[in-house]
Amino acid sequence: MCGISGIFNMNFQELDAPEKKIKTMIKLLSHRGPDFHNHWIHPNKFVGFGHNRLSIIDLSDNANQPMEGIDNNLITYNGEIYNYKEIRSSLNNDWNFKTNSDTECILSAYSKYGVKCLDNLRGMFSFSIWNPNKNELFCARDRFGIKPFYYFIKDNVFYFASEAKALLPFVDSIQTNKKAFAEYLTYQYTIGETTLFKGIKKLLPGHAILIKNNSIKIWKYWDVKYNVDFNLSSEFCYEKLNNLMNESIKYHLIGDVEIGSYVSGGIDSSLLLNLATKSNQKPLKGFHGFFSNYKDYDESHYAKKATELINGELFTLDISSNDFSNNIEKIIYYLDFPTAGPGSFPQYMVSKLASEHLKVVIGGQGGDEIFGGYARYVIGYLEQCLLAAIDGSYKNGNYIVTLESIIPNLGILKEYKPLIKSFWSQGLFDSMDERYFSLIDRSKTLSNEINWNELDKSKVFENFKNIFNNKNNVQKEAYFDKMTHFDFKSLLPALLHVEDRMSMAHGLESRVPFLDHEIVEFVATIPANIKFENGKMKNLLKKTFANSIPVDILNRRDKMGFPVPLKEWFNSSLQNFVIDNLNNLKMKNRPFINSKTINLDKLVDNQFSRKTWALLSLELWYQQFHDNEQKFKKMIN
Repeated sequence: MCGISGIFNMNFQELDAPEKKIKTMIKLLSHRGPDFHNHWIHPNKFVGFGHNRLSIIDLSDNANQPMEGIDNNLITYNGEIYNYKEIRSSLNNDWNFKTNSDTECILSAYSKYGVKCLDNLRGMFSFSIWNPNKNELFCARDRFGIKPFYYFIKDNVFYFASEAKALLPFVDSIQTNKKAFAEYLTYQYTIGETTLFKGIKKLLPGHAILIKNNSIKIWKYWDVKYNVDFNLSSEFCYEKLNNLMNESIKYHLIGDVEIGSYVSGGIDSSLLLNLATKSNQKPLKGFHGFFSNYKDYDESHYAKKATELINGELFTLDISSNDFSNNIEKIIYYLDFPTAGPGSFPQYMVSKLASEHLKVVIGGQGGDEIFGGYARYVIGYLEQCLLAAIDGSYKNGNYIVTLESIIPNLGILKEYKPLIKSFWSQGLFDSMDERYFSLIDRSKTLSNEINWNELDKSKVFENFKNIFNNKNNVQKEAYFDKMTHFDFKSLLPALLHVEDRMSMAHGLESRVPFLDHEIVEFVATIPANIKFENGKMKNLLKKTFANSIPVDILNRRDKMGFPVPLKEWFNSSLQNFVIDNLNNLKMKNRPFINSKTINLDKLVDNQFSRKTWALLSLELWYQQFHDNEQKFKKMIN
């Protein structure tokens, strides 16, 4: 796990002060690689790479980057290639290996297969390779977007880095992208290649870039397609998923340093902890954050049950409101963008705790999107089941459970009655895309505080429909697959963004074993009536691993993600903090904000809302980046 950066003049002209610029990016990414940093600049100074290293595989100096291969190709790379030993073995006759690193295995695979080397890589990665023989730059990002890649083009010069902040010194001015801003207000994250910083783009998951002859080619090399095999039996699915999960765990434990695990108290992390312990043949250290003064937000007893099952050691952190006020500004800085929810805060704190003990942890990111773990899937499906019961249309392929069968499983929605009431108050029985968009649209409560006349909300919905109704990925068989597919392609990269930034802020590598492409590709072929039998969330995962998860965790209906007592804090110890920042938002006339409508009393009076959180996150983001534009500029002047 590392930080990468680089500059390439596509006209092959000498760059202006390339060493200073690359060293600036290295400095801004120093938290990603505390073990070593270095840079390389071409003798003719038209291309250069930077690298910050966190040493995980082959801890020797020989594995430092930027790395030059035996064929003179150069790479700067961030991530882990879990099948690097197999790649090395298959290419031993073609390549004289100088290191034991996975980095050199990418170079060797590229030398053998060119850009097709991506088909052979199993892991998480972003990298850039300079090929001096072809005078071309090849960049790629892993299939799921676990590792980040941002780029920016100015005066025919291509800049890239692991984090957007490392590109800010080079933009003409720090401005907000309108399209991305409308998306953030809608989802509390952005989709597609645009970011909230105007001019800075992200390379999408499963995509690659080739720059040659002053032209840029971007293409998709991998995608998930729900080619459902209706002949699959439940028993076959359970057995194959079990094998694939254990194989993925084995890969994700590869490394030359100790590996631990996040333990939230939910199904995903508890399962991974158990499987990893069996594979590792000794318990992994577990890490958990909790709020001792707020029982409704304290899940530590579940985390302890998961750890007790493996006779492991659990390290815990009691998180306070002071931790929030002391760290939230830094969290926004490390994230680069306003955060989708308060869960990034405790994740930052627990990552800090873990980094004090080891360098690598595994976590359960991806489980909800792959196996269907969000309550909104049940809410959306309940409406469609009711419609199908009225119309008698169960056999049209879109409804894989009956109204009668889903009823016994509706207890999971007890805490969601206010959401259901609001959801059904308008648009009941409208088209599937409109109804799911309504479920995930967070902008409805911000109708007054945002100047929507300057933004185009209709384009947000059009882009949503293009993903949700994409027949190249999902056929009409299941509404369930359409919902999970959208979240997989849109929400998951946003969650992985948080996963990466909150761990790397402390020089900690976070691995996500559910996100192995062989697992994802297999699950996409399983009929939804197996994955979502009778409306049971994570049915496939639960039935496959029922004996590997504590019963109390397997059957719990109150999992809340990573709950934070902000409602209580915002109306007590943090009230002044919130008022001061929202007042700043009101007084400074921030872009697209209708300052006159911001009512501080309502925003902090006896409630915590997504509105309060969204506006607070935006203000802290403006402070960290827009207000510090000159600070970034001075770094290269």
